[in-house]
Amino acid sequence: MDTGLKFSLPKWRLTRWLTHSGHDTPADIRAALIASLFGTLPIFAGGVINTLMISGVVAWRRPEPLYISWLLLELVLAIIRVTILRSALRAAAKGGNTHTDVYILLALLWAFSVGYGVFITFLNGDWLAATLAGVSCGAMAGGICFRNYGAPRLVGVMIFLSLGPMCLGALFTGEYVTAIVFIQIPFYLVSMSIASHRLNRILVSTMLAERDSERRASQDALTGLANRSGLQAALERVCSSARGQDSAAALLYMDMDDFKRINDTYGHAAGDQVLITIAQRMRSMLRVDDVAARIGGDEFIVLVTGIDATSALRLGEHLLRDASQPITLADGTRVSVGLSIGISIMSGANRSPQAALDSADAALYRAKARGGRCCAVAGVDETEAEAEDTAVDSRGADTAALA
Repeated sequence: MDTGLKFSLPKWRLTRWLTHSGHDTPADIRAALIASLFGTLPIFAGGVINTLMISGVVAWRRPEPLYISWLLLELVLAIIRVTILRSALRAAAKGGNTHTDVYILLALLWAFSVGYGVFITFLNGDWLAATLAGVSCGAMAGGICFRNYGAPRLVGVMIFLSLGPMCLGALFTGEYVTAIVFIQIPFYLVSMSIASHRLNRILVSTMLAERDSERRASQDALTGLANRSGLQAALERVCSSARGQDSAAALLYMDMDDFKRINDTYGHAAGDQVLITIAQRMRSMLRVDDVAARIGGDEFIVLVTGIDATSALRLGEHLLRDASQPITLADGTRVSVGLSIGISIMSGANRSPQAALDSADAALYRAKARGGRCCAVAGVDETEAEAEDTAVDSRGADTAALA
């Protein structure tokens, strides 16, 4: 259920056990399974309305304390469950506490209420009421299975609480024919529990496959960095986020110097090793929220948020020095490459993906024109940029340490 809503994970020991979906289930998928318990609202509404109607009809036919107590229990539970669900949906939209533990406990109480109603109708020998309650209970068991597929243990317990009392009530009817209920219910309980576990595993496997497919679609296969598609998505997030309007972001467009010589001299396997090493070095100096991407060949882009032109230039200098360190190939040969870097500061009119890429590309062209192994900042005139590049060379390791 990908709605963008964030539901709280259960905290109680009982509710954690009930919603356990396997030790190998990743945290993000487990969160999605918890969110699914709050979905399928038509099934939720159908269950509430159905049990209210059945308990109401039975209480109308037999206005006795047992039946009236069932109707009142259903009314109270319906009001509380709907209130909690509405509150949870509002809180999920804001990232607040969705009271998941209480929500799950109420689901158990509702299942018990359904079972209680079936039990008292069987116990009092009103076969019309027993038939209505039994059919309703069977329908609810199916709804329980398909609505709570994200928590198969919860499904098993809810079906036991709703159908188990029917099985018990059949023993007190004094009718031999009801023995078939005593025989059938355990088989139904087991089969529905097994089905919910299988459905859950299929769902988890599907979600894992979808996540892997999305990762592959946005990740460079060789280096593990983002690819062009992943970079575009990150750029759009930065440009569209309200928080991003308050602080600048920087785009560093990088191209390797002398990479073709390594490919021609040592082969493409050596070239791939160089690309992987440079990608690892690049990733190691970035923050968690920063994005490093390989957009083709020997071209890389780094997207950094919350940074100004001075800090971006320092980062570029650090990248230059780190990339120039020797790389040992598989045969023991040591090679080195340089970088040319064009830097674009994303602020104001330049806060759009294409504008940032275009200005960074133009700055990269300037860096290449100067012979490579240097940084150029978009928006800085030619003379000023040359002065900055000279300063980069003179600052040495002290400047790199500031990055």
